[in-house]
Amino acid sequence: MKIHKVGLRFAGVSSLVLLASSFANAADPSTVKKDMTMSDMDHSSMDMSNMDHGSMDMSGMDMSGMDHSSMDMSGNMSDMDHSGMDMSGDMSDMDHSGMDMSGDMSDMDHSGMDMSGDMSDMDHSGMDMSGMDHSKMDMSGMDHGSMDMSGTQGGKAPADARSPDYSNGVPYGRFGKPVMMDSLPLWGVSVETLGYQFENDQIDFEFDTWYGTDSNRVTLRSEGSAQTNDDKEIDSLTSLAYWKPLGIFWNGEAGIAYNTENDKSAIMAGIVGTAPYFVETDARAYLYTDGQVQLDLGTAYEWRLDQRWVVRPEVQLTAFSKDDTDNGITKGFNELETEVRLAYETLSRQLSPYVGFSYASALGDARDLRRQENVAVDSNSLTAGVMFWF
Repeated sequence: MKIHKVGLRFAGVSSLVLLASSFANAADPSTVKKDMTMSDMDHSSMDMSNMDHGSMDMSGMDMSGMDHSSMDMSGNMSDMDHSGMDMSGDMSDMDHSGMDMSGDMSDMDHSGMDMSGDMSDMDHSGMDMSGMDHSKMDMSGMDHGSMDMSGTQGGKAPADARSPDYSNGVPYGRFGKPVMMDSLPLWGVSVETLGYQFENDQIDFEFDTWYGTDSNRVTLRSEGSAQTNDDKEIDSLTSLAYWKPLGIFWNGEAGIAYNTENDKSAIMAGIVGTAPYFVETDARAYLYTDGQVQLDLGTAYEWRLDQRWVVRPEVQLTAFSKDDTDNGITKGFNELETEVRLAYETLSRQLSPYVGFSYASALGDARDLRRQENVAVDSNSLTAGVMFWF
């Protein structure tokens, strides 16, 4: 019994010595800093939903060896405040590949986080951040200059990516290969005048046909009159020309022509188009084999009364370069022809019957020449006819 009492006293003294030594070590900050390590700490079961990180200073902490692969952050962290966290330290070796951040982080505030440190080697490949709100994060200091995006989509396609005609081997079927509309050869017929003059007892005609594309065409044009009295005389000027656009509103023509009135052929060149205010304008010059030059100037305007009724005034001037008394021609302007029509468009505007009034007058020396030959210098007549195109 005496020996047992002595042993208990020794054990109590030893315990007090060890406890005092532990308190001494705990009071020494340098000892705590040297011995403290979080490399083996298990954060997988920590609930940080109500933690306030606003005043945490992590600028001096070395987290390069920290392993977050088993951390479970799937809880509700919507109220966590990271605005005051300083993460400017070295986190280049941190491994986040196993972190589960699938929880509700919609209300997390990252606006004040300082991420200016070295995070170039951080591995975020396994992080699930689908619920995080990054709209307020300030990443203006991040350097993306060394980012390698060579594996992303983009760049020049390889030479064999698709076939030259973009068909990729799929046949075009029974309709054949599609083509642009402006490259298709088309044709058209436009009859501007086909009417009867009651006073002069004659039929006037003017038509234009073409074949080709929007860039190149071949045109056949003819204008004139046919007498309906005993002699049945037909006077016409017909041209075959090449047509090509010269601009947005103007087209050019060049070709050959034949005039039945003087029985002569000529070389023709002209410009046709639309002047400002939608005034149809044409100017054609004819160089005959005898050196005579004929210039025809014409203009017309369509004044719409409504969707169908149209008033169309027309004016035409004819001039020559030299006298030709055998054919009743003098140098200068020889004749002025005008007509006003009232037309009604039918059949999708392709057919337009009309009635009108025409007036023709000789000009300059041509008036005296006609008087000498007992030919009227002025004439007017009611007209009726039809205009159409297809």
